[in-house]
Amino acid sequence: MTQISTADSRPVETTAVAVLGAISFCHLLNDMMQSLLPALYPILKSSLGLGFGEIGLITLTYQLTASVLQPVIGLAADKRPQPYSLVAGMGFTLVGLLLLSHSGSLYVLLAAAAMIGMGSSIFHPEASRVARMASGGRHGLAQSFFQVGGNFGSALGPLLAAFIVLPRGQGSVAWFSLAALLGMILLSRVGGWYKAHMSAKAKLGRAASAHSTGLSAKQTGFAITILLLLVFSKYFYLASITSYFTFYLIEKFHVSVETSQLYLFIFLGAVALGTIIGGPIGDRFGRKRVIWASILGVLPFTLILPHANLFWTGTLSAVIGVILASAFPAIIVYAQELLPGKVGMVAGLFFGFAFGMGGIGAAVLGQLADATNIRFVYQVCAFLPAIGLLTALLPSMHRRESARA
Repeated sequence: MTQISTADSRPVETTAVAVLGAISFCHLLNDMMQSLLPALYPILKSSLGLGFGEIGLITLTYQLTASVLQPVIGLAADKRPQPYSLVAGMGFTLVGLLLLSHSGSLYVLLAAAAMIGMGSSIFHPEASRVARMASGGRHGLAQSFFQVGGNFGSALGPLLAAFIVLPRGQGSVAWFSLAALLGMILLSRVGGWYKAHMSAKAKLGRAASAHSTGLSAKQTGFAITILLLLVFSKYFYLASITSYFTFYLIEKFHVSVETSQLYLFIFLGAVALGTIIGGPIGDRFGRKRVIWASILGVLPFTLILPHANLFWTGTLSAVIGVILASAFPAIIVYAQELLPGKVGMVAGLFFGFAFGMGGIGAAVLGQLADATNIRFVYQVCAFLPAIGLLTALLPSMHRRESARA
């Protein structure tokens, strides 16, 4: 990686872009490999005779492993950064993929899901910190660019499953461990850049810690709670799509597994587009406005989706993906502004909570689908975005920043 020069702004900008691009690409690799797990569900369901509840349990294991450790790792990294922990996180994912490719029982699948989840819990807090360090002050844009790598990776998972894993079988998952190896090589370079600029990062951290938002501890805690509730509504709904959309399309419209995977790819691609849009708009117009428009604005489309035909189901799912995904970069940066100096903890808390809600949502919705039917799940989940009304209770940080300036 190009070294930063304090005497010339051009190398600084080049290095920031290079590091941001590298960490976003590694996020793509990381989430692409992790998305292979839900993409394999149709194969695993038929080959191992799993029910929706057991599929939900696999997702729950992955999501909880990915979520519980993240805030702890983020808080520890705020106090004592570990630049090369990113390489270790990718190593856990590599081991999980190898287990997944040879798993012949539910217990081995749960172990593989846990390893992949641990890799995620290590990767996300520190990678989010690196993205903020490389932002040049445009935190929303950097967060979007970082997250969109993960979104594109998640979108690639079903596509790769449809054209590689489904025709070749479960064992072909092992080939994707090469992507993990590539990620480890790139992250070792990022870790070197991170380590070389620890002193500069520490100065930025102390400056951020001295900065005051003008909010009391009670007001800050209330705002963080509201943001977590918004994340709950977003990821509980996303769990209904990422885990069960293929089954919904197969049951309602009698499409093939390959076709259902393509529709899931379209949705996840729309999520990636919404993510890259949300951050820059938040930088320009304020995080609260983006959060408001995203969470609540998607409600009319989620209410229509369960009653649409196949064409409009695909179209509406894409619209929902774009609108709903635009909120998360704004939520992360908004929370980091509420708790300055705690970048890693905030990233770990919100990424972890998002994964946890996705896992709990998958488990609960799987049980609900077993007890009723998969169509009923989408009728219930359609009302979740109404929680976005709570956005009205958030303080307007954009106005506070303008007043301080």
